[in-house]
Amino acid sequence: MISSDLFERAKKLIPGGVNSPVRAFRSVGGAPFFVKAAHGATLTTADDRELIDFVCTWGPAIHGHNHPVIRDAIAAALNNGTSFGTPNPYEVEMAELITTYVPSIEKVRMCNSGTEATMSAIRLARGFTGRDKIIKFAGCYHGHSDSLLIKAGSGALTHGHPDSAGVPASFAQETIVLPFNDRDALTAAFSANPDAIAGVILEPYPANVGLIRPDEGYLRFLRELTAQHGTVLIFDEVMTGFRLAKGGVQEIEAITPDLTTLGKIIGGGLPVGAFGGRADIMDRLAPEGPVYQAGTLSGNPLAMAAGIAALKLLADDEAYARLARLGAQVQSAVAGALAAKGIAAQVPQTGSMWCTYFTDQPVRDLTTAQTTDAELFARYFRGCLDQGVYLPPSAYEACFISTAHEGAVIDKACEIMTDVIKTL
Repeated sequence: MISSDLFERAKKLIPGGVNSPVRAFRSVGGAPFFVKAAHGATLTTADDRELIDFVCTWGPAIHGHNHPVIRDAIAAALNNGTSFGTPNPYEVEMAELITTYVPSIEKVRMCNSGTEATMSAIRLARGFTGRDKIIKFAGCYHGHSDSLLIKAGSGALTHGHPDSAGVPASFAQETIVLPFNDRDALTAAFSANPDAIAGVILEPYPANVGLIRPDEGYLRFLRELTAQHGTVLIFDEVMTGFRLAKGGVQEIEAITPDLTTLGKIIGGGLPVGAFGGRADIMDRLAPEGPVYQAGTLSGNPLAMAAGIAALKLLADDEAYARLARLGAQVQSAVAGALAAKGIAAQVPQTGSMWCTYFTDQPVRDLTTAQTTDAELFARYFRGCLDQGVYLPPSAYEACFISTAHEGAVIDKACEIMTDVIKTL
């Protein structure tokens, strides 16, 4: 069936016809397409259209879609079963890879999603410190658990509801929301809540509000401030972990958080999450300690096998150098075309991630990100989609590149995006 028929069927049975809100295309107009297959850098829709994909499953597909090495790893694991509900060898190997690649992680616990990982890290920070309050940053998205779905990015921001119905006010009162890149706000929050802040959680490069880089020295300042106050510093690297470097942003910035949350790439395209960090904090988890966390499918052998294969393909740092070159090529093409057209825009890019803000203001926090012209972005999105390039259907999401985007495909995508910009 074609996408329009599938969407009509879905709307009768699934809220909004989608299983994750941003897929609904509400902020860019039109109806979503349905995908029946994906290979390399392209998607094949139910309507038999081929699209160059810069969403990459929202980050996990760093090697492109349906990579043969990852597919073979899943098939081999599948031959032995789909789930055991017991410890399995794959989860031990995954833990060894993570703790080798991410030096701040001494011990790690697997779970099933990024939301589970961040939710569990917050609980662990509270259990370790005996404190209740959490600091997060406006525009940073950490999944949809109650404590963290407050002034969030990603789909919550896209649909104009940064705060979700169903989150009790008493929960929200324990979450302090600050502007990103504001040192004075951080200092004031700690002064106003002495010995009360259990943890600070952030995307070190916020990427659910586009893509924002921290000011020079900001992450170092945050690390020093949290250490001074005995507060657990949590880096949410669900998106950036293993995408920008094997050790994530913390490797790039030379910052050591107390806890780190992971997801996406470590599942090789299957559902996954993980959180880890200092051994003395992690040992507060059950069965060693009093902080409870569990999951029937945690460490699922298929997800672990896929993730191990994906990580081993990144063992050579040349993969990151190749991805960075592709990212720079796209950034140069898009930024150059926008400048030539005389359109005020910011095109931040790091490694294999980038986004386009249609604003003349440098973007360094949620407030400046929201100066982007969302209607102009929607026109740009639809123009690219019409010509065969799929960008995230939101003005507040990052784009992703995979190793499969090399050669003619990246050249074609850049040509399409620059041609569309000429029509804006």
